[in-house]
Amino acid sequence: MPWKETCIVNERIKLIGEYLSGGYSVSELARRYGVSRKAVYKWIERHGEEGPEGLKDRTRAPHHHPQAVKEEVVKRILELKAQWPKWGAPKLLARLRQEIGRDRSPAESTVSEILRRHGLSFRRKKRRKATYSETPLKHCWEANDVWSADFKGWFRTGDGSKCTPLTITDNYSRYLLRCQGLGDSTDGRIVKLIFESAFQEYGMPESIRTDNGSPFASTGLCGLTRLNVWWLRLGIELERIEPGNPQQNGRHERMHRTLKENVINPAQRTLRQQQEAFDRFQQEYNEERPHEALEQRPPIEFYAASRREYPSRLPDPREYPEAWERRTVRKGGQMKWRGQDVRISDALWGERVGLEPTDDGIWTVWFESMPLGRLDERQKRVILAKQINKQEN
Repeated sequence: MPWKETCIVNERIKLIGEYLSGGYSVSELARRYGVSRKAVYKWIERHGEEGPEGLKDRTRAPHHHPQAVKEEVVKRILELKAQWPKWGAPKLLARLRQEIGRDRSPAESTVSEILRRHGLSFRRKKRRKATYSETPLKHCWEANDVWSADFKGWFRTGDGSKCTPLTITDNYSRYLLRCQGLGDSTDGRIVKLIFESAFQEYGMPESIRTDNGSPFASTGLCGLTRLNVWWLRLGIELERIEPGNPQQNGRHERMHRTLKENVINPAQRTLRQQQEAFDRFQQEYNEERPHEALEQRPPIEFYAASRREYPSRLPDPREYPEAWERRTVRKGGQMKWRGQDVRISDALWGERVGLEPTDDGIWTVWFESMPLGRLDERQKRVILAKQINKQEN
């Protein structure tokens, strides 16, 4: 017993002794010990019922906790955690509310405490938040406005096979459209087949956002690749994040972190087993896993297939205005202009470009709805817009 508490109990024993001697009234004892008459009566009553033990201070904690979580609710929380070990309190609570209702569910802080008590939670190291670029995300108002595509870094399965996941998501709903493990070959032809499959199943987006790696970009004019040219022919706009700024595709990058935590570490034994794991992850991510940015609801509740159906054949090339010049890009990525070869892009081999008269000896070069740059007749080359701005400044 702590020293201070011992002194208090001794004082109360002394008080009871003086009361039992008959020499003092309750009022006199209250004045002598500096307490209320009510307190004197309380100690007299407790001593009569429990003896000296009744004179010790009692805890003020209630004997009954009306807000205590029922044992069956705690058990269900632990079962959900076992089923989805990577989920934290917010997502587990969202699933619990679906099962038993909001009124019967505890607060998020209570779920966190239950997980902590059972050694099932950990504090994630806080990351410094980057300043996001407004431009890439500003027009993502509904499903299929923007799709994002990227490769998650390659790794090896248990049998030594190389696996490079290609992922495609809808930026508005976070819906994971494709999670395909590729082997050694990740060129544009393979990627095109995967996109074609996605277009057939979900329709086409308004635009596709990628980084600047192959096969999504090149070092040629406007970074065009054959994959980009195909998208442009389908009427899909191109968006690329700035080099070294993955946060501009932050929603997709966040999905990659979840993919790595749940499926890639550890990897499966074979490529086939790894793809089966990707398929399970895709189903859970889309249909079961609550998403904080979606009010703890899964992406499937926000995604709907695009109204833009994938055509059975590639649409005819754009009909440029009558006042424009037209040229077909030849093998080697060049076009004829005033009897001389002008470099355009290897990716545009066989495609027609339009040249809009802009100024004396200056023509804006277009492919479909995308301006590629300006042709300067004096220099006999196409200059990118950003290069023109530098020259003018």
